[in-house]
Amino acid sequence: MSTTSHARARRRDRLVYLRSHPLLFGLLAATRGRPVRRLGRTLLVHGPEAYRQALTRLPLDRTAAGTTGAAARSALRDGGGGAGGVLFDQEGGGHRADRRGLARALGGAGVEDLRSLWRPLLVRRLAPLDRGGEVDLVDLARELSGSVVCALLGSGADPRAVAGAAAEAAAASVRSHLPGPRRPRAEAAAARAADRLRLLLGPAGAALPAMVAVAAVNTTVAALPRAVAWCADAGLWEQAADEALRPVLADELLRVTAASPLLPRVAAADGAVGGCPVRGGDRLLLVARHAAGAHRHDPDALRPAGPAVDRLVFGAGPHACPGARLARAQLADVLGALAPYRPVVTRARVDRGAALPGWRVLTVRAGARTAGVAGAGS
Repeated sequence: MSTTSHARARRRDRLVYLRSHPLLFGLLAATRGRPVRRLGRTLLVHGPEAYRQALTRLPLDRTAAGTTGAAARSALRDGGGGAGGVLFDQEGGGHRADRRGLARALGGAGVEDLRSLWRPLLVRRLAPLDRGGEVDLVDLARELSGSVVCALLGSGADPRAVAGAAAEAAAASVRSHLPGPRRPRAEAAAARAADRLRLLLGPAGAALPAMVAVAAVNTTVAALPRAVAWCADAGLWEQAADEALRPVLADELLRVTAASPLLPRVAAADGAVGGCPVRGGDRLLLVARHAAGAHRHDPDALRPAGPAVDRLVFGAGPHACPGARLARAQLADVLGALAPYRPVVTRARVDRGAALPGWRVLTVRAGARTAGVAGAGS
């Protein structure tokens, strides 16, 4: 592992931002010199403490236009056309009840059950590497995430179809809520995409389960290929092969890739963030990747940032992502399955239309030095 290798990994990973949302991420990069910067009624929040304060101490309007909750509520409305709670827009008892339900499914025992599902899938999908073939990690992530979602929701739908519908629903919803002039048919397109997902999920297709599908699929498809590409480019396979270091490396890679790099929120009341006064109605752009130091500190399981920092990519406080344990276990198992092959990236193409920054195609093949031993170790 060298500075040059990490620079190569960082250059490749930066492309997912520069080719999907160049103006937005240019603005974020230009303003990250301060923990908080105000531009009119918008606050750009970069510092870790200010980021935590915004999520844990400042009252937030979770249904305001332009927030994750508003996008989820409008796209994943309930079957009767109302606005059923979708976790992102909830507070109080309803939020706690839904969180408890997810916590049971995504707790330690639940994740171990899901591991018994995805480990055989990894063996099957990575088998071409034994024969000198290539594997598209994006396609693998779609099947893996779709399989996990179907298992969580008890759905008999085709996992690939679920993953495709969840990706389409998320991308359409993001397009309908982008700042700027109103897009005449964008909200209708987002609603149709969400309806297709709900129909596909069958009895499980109410608003909350559909939200679980959208969140799980899109974060997995964004995070896993980017993490593997960074691991390959930076030469971190020795750490990935070490059972003790692997979970730490997974946390580090999730920190620097920050699948949901930006959290849009709106203040519900006056307050302060990072010493900067906030008025009710102010818009906050919480930059998770900067709060977690993704732009400064390269991933290294021997010198990790630690849970106080790396967990920030999953949010903070009562609304932190309930799928964090699942994401860490999933990536650790993917890294463990790939480590014997020491894969190298052979092709990478950015997905310009996805809801989250990521790859449309990310293919790997076994590294030349270990291709002969890969089959024996897997």
